[in-house]
Amino acid sequence: MKRAATGSLLGLALGDALGYPTEFDDVPSILAKCGPWREMELPKRALITDDTQMTLALARGLRTAMDRGLLGPKRFERPLREEFVDWYQSPENNRAPGNTCLQACYLLMGGKPWEQASQVHSKGCGANMRVAPIGLVPGLSDEQRAGVAQLQSALTHGHPTALAASDLTAHAVRLLAEGVEPTGLVGLLRSYAYENRETYHERWLGELWKRGGAATPGAFIAQGWDECLDVLERLKDALRSPSPETDPCLATGAGWIAEEALATGLLCFLMFVDEPVTALRRAACTSGDSDSIACLAGAFAGAHLGAAAWPAEWTARIEHGDELRAFGTLWDS
Repeated sequence: MKRAATGSLLGLALGDALGYPTEFDDVPSILAKCGPWREMELPKRALITDDTQMTLALARGLRTAMDRGLLGPKRFERPLREEFVDWYQSPENNRAPGNTCLQACYLLMGGKPWEQASQVHSKGCGANMRVAPIGLVPGLSDEQRAGVAQLQSALTHGHPTALAASDLTAHAVRLLAEGVEPTGLVGLLRSYAYENRETYHERWLGELWKRGGAATPGAFIAQGWDECLDVLERLKDALRSPSPETDPCLATGAGWIAEEALATGLLCFLMFVDEPVTALRRAACTSGDSDSIACLAGAFAGAHLGAAAWPAEWTARIEHGDELRAFGTLWDS
């Protein structure tokens, strides 16, 4: 049993912690500080950032909702709102959190309906750096998984590209956990994007689309899927002649926005499918949002290879490791 959920959750936290010290540096500065990128070491204090903190908040909210019965929009939104507000108020929320998450969670804390708290202008990577649990939890229908992935994004990031990229990221994690060969992954993701291009999940998203200025719900969400398809095309081109020694951000984007975080995280993973630690190191040594890119690369690699992908001396000291392993055990069983 490869324990895909445990591997994915530990992988995303390890990538997050490895990229935390390099997040706002360019590649020459990272190399000067850390030495050759292929030899980068996990910090002795392996601290996570808001990426893993919000992943755990999402995991807790998802667990609570499913414990209460059949998963639906209201049953999911209520505990997730509580978890996001708890994160906002936590003294540990001092790891350079994103402004969109802070603003939306402040409004949620004040009792705003989530549709009004949602930052519809933002497609930042906070939408999908936390979404891996939705690809790992068993027992969801395709409609539930897509709806949950998009709704969790919408509580903070309501831009259609944030919604689509979150759905696509969760789908990628799910495919890898279920054993899809990485060589066919990009093609499957492109097919999924085409199939869902005008599918607006009204049961989960309500009238959010009206805040986006589109003429119809289908036109609103199609904008997001089209931007995801564009970046998947760039990813496909980059994989035709991969250049491991070149900053991946130059090919698929710096990762500050959701669709580029997905694509650049996938690029790092797919260049080193059988070398998960190398994939994390490449992702952490980038000129963009290094912790989020490495977080996603770790989620993909861990879902594909399982818990054995990661060095025991690294997983032993990752912050919140016990809770990550507990969720992994719950969803691997």
